[in-house]
Amino acid sequence: MKRKIMLLLACLFVGIGLATAQTQTVTGVVISEEDGQPVIGASVLVKDTQLGTITGIDGDFKLTNVPSSAKTIVISYIGMQTVEVAIKENIKVYMKSDSEMLDEVMVVAYGTAKKSAFTGSASVVKGEELEKRQVSNLTNALSGTVSGVQTTSSNGQPGTSATVRIRGIGSMYASNTPLYVVDGMPFEGDISSINTQDIESMTVLKDAAAAALYGARGANGVILVTTKKGKTGEATITAEARWGVNSRMIKNYDVLERPDTYMENLYTALYNGYYYNSGYTAENAHQTANSKLVSSLGYQIYTVPTDQYLIGRNGRLNPNATLGYNDGDFYYTPDNWADNSFSNEMRQEYNISARGGTEKMNYYISAGYLTDNGVIANSGFDRISTRLNVDYQLKEWLKVGSNVGYTNSTSRYPGEQTNSSSSMNAFYIANMIAPIYPMFVRDATGTIMRDPNTNRPVYDYGDGYSTNFSRNFMSISNPASDLAYNTTEYLMDILDAKWFANVDIFDGLTFKATLGLHIDNTRYHDVGNKYYGQSANYGGSVQQQSSRSYVLEQQYLLNYKKEFGKHNIDALVGYESMEYNSESVYALGYNMYSDKNWTVSNVIDKINGSGSFAEIARIGLLSRVSYDFDTKYYVSASYRRDASSRFHPDNRWGDFFSFSAAWDIAKEGFMSDAEWVNMLKVKASYGEQGNDGIGNNYAYLDQYQVTGAEGVFADGTLTYKGNKDITWETSKAFNAGVDFSLFQGKLGGTVEYFSRQTSDMLYYKPMAPSNGYTEFPMNIGSMRNSGWEIELNYTPVETNDVKWTINANATFLKNEIIELHPDLKGEMISGSQVYREGESIYQFYMVEYAGVDPKTGLAQYWAKEGDEEFKTDDWSKAYNTNRKGTGDIMADVYGGIGTTVEFYGFDFSVQCAYQFGGKMYDNGYASLMHGGTSSDAGQNWHKDILNAWSPENTNTNIPRLDAIDSYTNSLSTRFITSSDYFSINNITLGYTLPKRWTNALGVESLRLYGAADNVALFSARQGFDPRMGYTAATSASYSALRTISGGVKLTF
Repeated sequence: MKRKIMLLLACLFVGIGLATAQTQTVTGVVISEEDGQPVIGASVLVKDTQLGTITGIDGDFKLTNVPSSAKTIVISYIGMQTVEVAIKENIKVYMKSDSEMLDEVMVVAYGTAKKSAFTGSASVVKGEELEKRQVSNLTNALSGTVSGVQTTSSNGQPGTSATVRIRGIGSMYASNTPLYVVDGMPFEGDISSINTQDIESMTVLKDAAAAALYGARGANGVILVTTKKGKTGEATITAEARWGVNSRMIKNYDVLERPDTYMENLYTALYNGYYYNSGYTAENAHQTANSKLVSSLGYQIYTVPTDQYLIGRNGRLNPNATLGYNDGDFYYTPDNWADNSFSNEMRQEYNISARGGTEKMNYYISAGYLTDNGVIANSGFDRISTRLNVDYQLKEWLKVGSNVGYTNSTSRYPGEQTNSSSSMNAFYIANMIAPIYPMFVRDATGTIMRDPNTNRPVYDYGDGYSTNFSRNFMSISNPASDLAYNTTEYLMDILDAKWFANVDIFDGLTFKATLGLHIDNTRYHDVGNKYYGQSANYGGSVQQQSSRSYVLEQQYLLNYKKEFGKHNIDALVGYESMEYNSESVYALGYNMYSDKNWTVSNVIDKINGSGSFAEIARIGLLSRVSYDFDTKYYVSASYRRDASSRFHPDNRWGDFFSFSAAWDIAKEGFMSDAEWVNMLKVKASYGEQGNDGIGNNYAYLDQYQVTGAEGVFADGTLTYKGNKDITWETSKAFNAGVDFSLFQGKLGGTVEYFSRQTSDMLYYKPMAPSNGYTEFPMNIGSMRNSGWEIELNYTPVETNDVKWTINANATFLKNEIIELHPDLKGEMISGSQVYREGESIYQFYMVEYAGVDPKTGLAQYWAKEGDEEFKTDDWSKAYNTNRKGTGDIMADVYGGIGTTVEFYGFDFSVQCAYQFGGKMYDNGYASLMHGGTSSDAGQNWHKDILNAWSPENTNTNIPRLDAIDSYTNSLSTRFITSSDYFSINNITLGYTLPKRWTNALGVESLRLYGAADNVALFSARQGFDPRMGYTAATSASYSALRTISGGVKLTF
């Protein structure tokens, strides 16, 4: 009996074990990939069974008694793509919006459109991409992000805007700046006032079909900025903090750094000048060159034994010479000007926002604080920004809303840093000054002296007053001192607000009224100190200025959208107006009392001032009709009639329009077997737009300066000659391309051809000064930009735990001048540039370099006599007889490439930009390759000068050093350099903590990350940044900043 009971119990336990082994428990969480929020109420079903559940408030789920034979779970939710995942104990699933890959909704002119139905040319930059960039101005985040957009920046000062061009330069004299539209309203303010963390997306409209509805203001393309708004659901609070360091990205050119090397090269220049040009014997040239060294430079920094020369007959420094010289009053020794002018400075940024909503109201509120310090003293950008975006459904038929942004910013902006030859430009001096000059004043013991008033070091201005020596190079200057003692700042209060009312009249017909207001109050303070530098000659100086700009925009739109079976129609009519006015007053005076008081009441001498006022008005009537049949065939047409106050009343109105069509071939029946083709849309558009940006608000009027004194008016001085016949510049744009999405969205992109021809170009015709004016505004000539654009997006890997995406874009652009003014007879020469019909606007006109004469070491240039070319060392002869056009120097291709990898909570991304196949003139390098003439003494050399011609080195392309030859580095093709570059714009590495950890911390999500902006630049030579412009560049301007930061982002 006992044995039977034991056997029965054993069978029971085995049975229970077998039953348990046949089921399992599965837990997991479902998250929206779009915003990282939990998906509540998603269906979770074991495939091929009835076993399932729905996700909870945290997106979590739990399935019990799941058969061990089950292999797959199916997760679905309305509006999202269904996901199938393999069963395991714990699952984390990311769900995509159903329209995200194949039918994304994008912001377009005056509304939104499905990507599949859009017939124009546009590219979208998502907010999460912008958030990775550590920029204080959103324009600096556009480099390499979308095709057709090219950015340049000659000023790395924090807060400044990059120059943005969409599909090239469309005008020779009128504005080429794209129109910025923020939340549907044209934006006339300072774009740095918009916090990039508040941006949901940016859409770049590139062709006439996309931008023609903006009429005259959209001729150069349109950038639509959409800020974040509320979402229905529980409130979400996001807080983010970043701390980092700014440093100088573009270093000095590879210049001479040792004082002995510089002195030896200057000696060589002097020796060669006397020996080869003045007929001196070798011994006399040697003695004279040594005797002229100190007088050429103005400073003595070596102590040399009595009756000995600084430089020996072998051209090398006397080994008995010691660095440092004491004249009894002061001690002189070189300083490193770059190291003492630039420093790494802190960047910190804090943002907090809340968004949520109910069935009737949605809201988004944010606040941000940014301190972005520059790498030189008294340089930086501080910003406090706030935004409130609210909409409320008052009635079933009426929705109202408001979007108000306020920014308070301070820009510490020493303006001389963009003047590439200013004595107050620290970047210019750091590159160009020879490594033999002291930066500080030292007493006879060698101790740096300190100012008793400020306890700062005393700076050597090289003026004969700071010390007993006077510098030959940039006398009366020391940028480090000017930056320390002088202040220049702009203080801005900017309000940008929009209010709207949206009325549903009846099914499909809506009316929207929007009022936009932009107010910018800017104060400018400039204080030149009374102790040192040029301002000290006047006892110090103060300039105080106040300006106010005011923009009122009105917009009224009537929109009708309706579906009739397979027919869809979208019609829009509207009215838009803009009133802009600005006024400013300033006062200036000298001889200040208090050191830092920036008010004009602080000065007593030569106080004077002035004021100004300007206003512009535009109105526009607009309409658009879009139609599609069966979501396969699409057509659209728009018309706009604009008026601008910049033109005479007889010429104010302009008519602009566009037509476009598209066909999604993938939806045809004959493509049904090609299941891997999700979208294959061919499209084409044509349109005309206008431009009134001639740079003068009253271009049709003669303008005079009021003159006179002591109550008596004199005849006014003509300052601008107007032309009542001047009118709109017109751009005619054609676009054709293919949008495609393949393999369920894994591979997608766009290939487009574009052509934009500008006619009746706004142009200033040069006039003889004897007329009383030097230029005359008129409409004449035409120019064309054409080319190809390619955008590709590829997702090679996508699982629940790993996702890898790659994006790339390329633009191939060509420019051609079609017509110039008849008086020019097909050619206009302006300095070192030439404009010719049938050729590119990007072309130099200069002497062609012919290398070095191996016998004499002199630079040679190609001159011409009759039809015969010949080499000469007389640059002026070549200049007068044989200047040539260089041909198109613009890059053959520019664009960007990037990649993002997300794996098990980590995310890693890299974004790069490139340019290939072009040329630029390297101004900085040209200046550093001088021959050592008296005017160049004290200016540094590039290290390439060490390969200059000598009797022992005749096989070189670098002319001999020669203090008397003034043509050594004359303007020529010698310094035209490849503009190719590859830049790493951003690298970001982050980690999002697992949900089970953040739940324990009481937060929704927590992400830690590190980011680097402007990481590296690879170009033709150190110090040369081709991103500074289109034709020329130099590092003697405020260089781009590299920013390396760490941050934390919390969501509650």
